[in-house]
Amino acid sequence: MRSAILILLIVLLAAALGLTLTHGAILGWDRGAHAGAESAMRITTADFPAGGAIPRKFTADGDDLSPALAFQGAPDGTRAFALIMDDPDAPVGLWVHWVVYDLPAGAAGLAQGQPRSATLEGGARQGRNSWSRTGWNGPDPPPGKPHRYFFKLYALDGPLGLEPGATARQVEAAMKGKVLAQAELMGTYGR
Repeated sequence: MRSAILILLIVLLAAALGLTLTHGAILGWDRGAHAGAESAMRITTADFPAGGAIPRKFTADGDDLSPALAFQGAPDGTRAFALIMDDPDAPVGLWVHWVVYDLPAGAAGLAQGQPRSATLEGGARQGRNSWSRTGWNGPDPPPGKPHRYFFKLYALDGPLGLEPGATARQVEAAMKGKVLAQAELMGTYGR
């Protein structure tokens, strides 16, 4: 409990100081964080407010559709995008719900209801989530406190070249040294 409070205080302090700590920057992937210029890249959705509740239709309790996502402000030199959506609050630890990579640099986002196919329109590839399924599987938490779901968008200096079906861990390893910027969107869902 004390460690959770300490982490929360650090995050709040960083936010108050205008700092952004990202998973990629901590691991040293994010060259943009070391280039001296803060990225203006954003990932947004009209389907729910940032930090707000994810509607039922995007969950296992509803139609289990992927939400529409929009990408803005990718840095110069972006040649591809990758997207990982995960739940750090799952009882078994980090649970991956969606892995998409080699999205073309010109992609402005993803439409609602992406198919659960190995490849998407435009050549993007989908990986395996924690259910070992291809494509989107929405929030499906146990009863209790709502979980947080993070949509993490990465601007890359080139495609990863992985075959369809890669895991989030494989995508993260392939991204090492290729990330130009990262943006994050968080939504919640509970039962």
